[in-house]
Amino acid sequence: MKIIVSVKWVPNTQIVNIDPRTGTLIREGIPSIINPHDLNAVELALQLKEKYGGTVTAVSMAPMSAKAGLEFIIGMGVDKAILISDRVFAGADTLATSYTLSRAIERLKPYDVLIFGQETIDSSTAHIGAQTASWLKIPYIYYVTDVEYVDGVVRVTRRLEKRIEVYELPIPCLLVVAMKSYEPRPVKLSYKLRTKMENCIEIWTNNELGLIRECIGLKGSPTRVEKSIATPSVPRKKQKFDGQDVNTAVKWLVDKLIEEGVKIA
Repeated sequence: MKIIVSVKWVPNTQIVNIDPRTGTLIREGIPSIINPHDLNAVELALQLKEKYGGTVTAVSMAPMSAKAGLEFIIGMGVDKAILISDRVFAGADTLATSYTLSRAIERLKPYDVLIFGQETIDSSTAHIGAQTASWLKIPYIYYVTDVEYVDGVVRVTRRLEKRIEVYELPIPCLLVVAMKSYEPRPVKLSYKLRTKMENCIEIWTNNELGLIRECIGLKGSPTRVEKSIATPSVPRKKQKFDGQDVNTAVKWLVDKLIEEGVKIA
């Protein structure tokens, strides 16, 4: 089974700033991590490889700093990774991102299963899986919790709010893993050393992909942020209850909340 898993290198969302000119995230100088929901996808891919054999290849569209994240998932057991990195890809919305990913994935044919995380912590759109599958013209399904491969068919269990559903998809297909469905395994040093000793990470620019500039990056993104959401500054009053009695402390807190206009039921 040839498995491709998509991962995103996301900024630490506790330290996000918006470029007022473009309305996009400012990533320079901000610490980043592999999107936690994509690590669920990596774990599922590795479990399928262990059960049915084959290979796992990761793809990521990100700046060069994302090599650190790809080294991490190779340390989990991923065989190789493709880093799609070029300044012309910067500022892409989900449409331009999914288009670029789909064209890169086309270069990796043949493949059996594509696996994506449900959403990313920097945007939470949950669009990329569906859009990528649409560009590739393959079936897809969201909220996957369990996968079996039987006679060329992928049998998928997915969890919705109040029910469990089972589907069968022909290959190739795209699976979007439900959040928190799989516990990512730890990194093994012996695996991670492969990134230093072997050519496990390939860098693809638009020289390799040959995509039209008007279809990628900010130019290829119809989404526009008209007004950025600013984080309000809330001054701390630094009031402290110094007593010892619990009942008195509760009354003091309730009185303070009422003074601030909080309605107490």
